[in-house]
Order: sequence, then structure tokens, then C-alpha cells
Amino acid sequence: MSHTIRIPVDVTNPGQFFACCGLLELAARRWAGTTAVFDCDGFIIKPSDASASLRALIEAFQRSELRVGDEPDTEAADDEDGLASPMSLGPPFNLTLDWWVDKALKPWAGSMNAQLIFRAMRKAIDPGSADPLNDLRVVHDPPDPLRPKQKTKKREPFYFDSRRGGNAKSLDVGFAPDAFSMTSAACSAVESLCVVGLQRFRPMPTDRPRVFVYRAWTVPLPPSAAPAAACGLLPGVGGDLYRFENAFRTDQRKHKGFLPATRIIEGDTP
Repeated sequence: MSHTIRIPVDVTNPGQFFACCGLLELAARRWAGTTAVFDCDGFIIKPSDASASLRALIEAFQRSELRVGDEPDTEAADDEDGLASPMSLGPPFNLTLDWWVDKALKPWAGSMNAQLIFRAMRKAIDPGSADPLNDLRVVHDPPDPLRPKQKTKKREPFYFDSRRGGNAKSLDVGFAPDAFSMTSAACSAVESLCVVGLQRFRPMPTDRPRVFVYRAWTVPLPPSAAPAAACGLLPGVGGDLYRFENAFRTDQRKHKGFLPATRIIEGDTP
């Protein structure tokens, strides 16, 4: 029997969907020949290495060196540079992340420092969780080894997780949480792995601004073919199409959040 890694996923949550794509990207870079598929049991990764495990993959993700531009990971990165500069993961992944030049997909803005958020979310994942995409917690910056007793700063997420995006508008809660610097639980695996997944896996744009379509493919595919399946351009891979919006969540129309997706019924216009 072939070895598999299985995790629960809600495919109507675009953050969870693209986090799964991020897991496939990392797994294939860690174990060449890996494939993955969505089915009724969730997201199924089929590594080429029989000793592969979700824990080993997450731990490698957390250990890999993070660089911003040409500089190593550091808390001292300037906010503006952190927002615009590419990031890269070192061995065993050797992956450059810079997809956010597509502003239609990028949910963060203003003083939200992408590098520091990604750093905190990546380190906060529980490697032992069998259900990482539903592990919610308040996320803090990793502790400074030189100041282990110093209180760490809380970090708010990017808003890829549609459980937050769908309830983030001021109208929904009666006031603007950002204006009060409020902090609540986030799914660190969704927020960090989605950053990885969106580098190669992009949803298909529609004729509506910030509205996209993706497909949860149902035949095992490697990351060389899966991105075409994810945006609905690869025939014969099965799976439903889903439509979602990266909607403005503040009155300033800068900060956005992924909203829950709806399944596209046959005959609908994407």
C-alpha cells in the first residue's frame, strides 16, 4: 500500500485550498516525485519517500532559512521594505516568494509587515497536529533567544483564511477591529502555507474585480501540472469549480480578506 499524508480541508475556504497547494509545493521540493489530490477525505499527499510525514515536512518548513531580499531573516527589517521585497526559503526548498506584485490577490497593506507576519505564522504551526488547517491560536512573534523572558508581540494574520475574512468587515462586528489594534485567534498553517501556495498556484481571474475561480482537482498530480488544474485550465482532472472574492474589509479600501467560496453550478458564468 502506498504511503500517504492526509489532512482535513474545507475546499470552500480558499485559504485552506491554497495552503494545501503550498503543502504540495513543499512536499515535492522535499521529496521529488510527490503528487497530491483532493477527495472526500480531504487533501491527500502521496510522497515518493515511504518515510515522509507531515511532521517532517512542517519541521523542515519551520527550520528553513528565511531571507528578505538579500538579507537574512531579522526583526529589524524596515516595514516598507518588508512589504515590497521578495522573500525566499532556503534548503531543502530553495523557493523565492514574490507573487504579491499582483495586488488583486494581496490582502495586506499599510503597516502590515509581510515578512514579520510570515515569520510568526510559520513558527507557530504545531508540527504534531493532524489537522493543521483548523488549528486556531493567538500568534506571537518567535521569542528572541538573547532575551528569552521578553514579552513577544502579537501578530495578526494576512486574512487568507475565509473564516476571518468573511467576518472582518466593520459592518459585521459593529466597529473596525484594526482601529483598536484588536488581536484574535488565527490559523497559522493556513496563513503561512497560503503564502507558499500562491507562488505557483494562482486562481483564475474573472471579469469582476478581485473575484477568482479555482478547481479542487480529483486525480493525483505533481506541482508541474497541478497549477493548471487549480485554475481550471487542465481538462480531465475532475473536481468542482469554486468562486471567491478578495474583498475590501476596511473603509479605506486597502486591507482585504479572502471570502468563503461558492461552488459553481454547471451552466453558471464563472
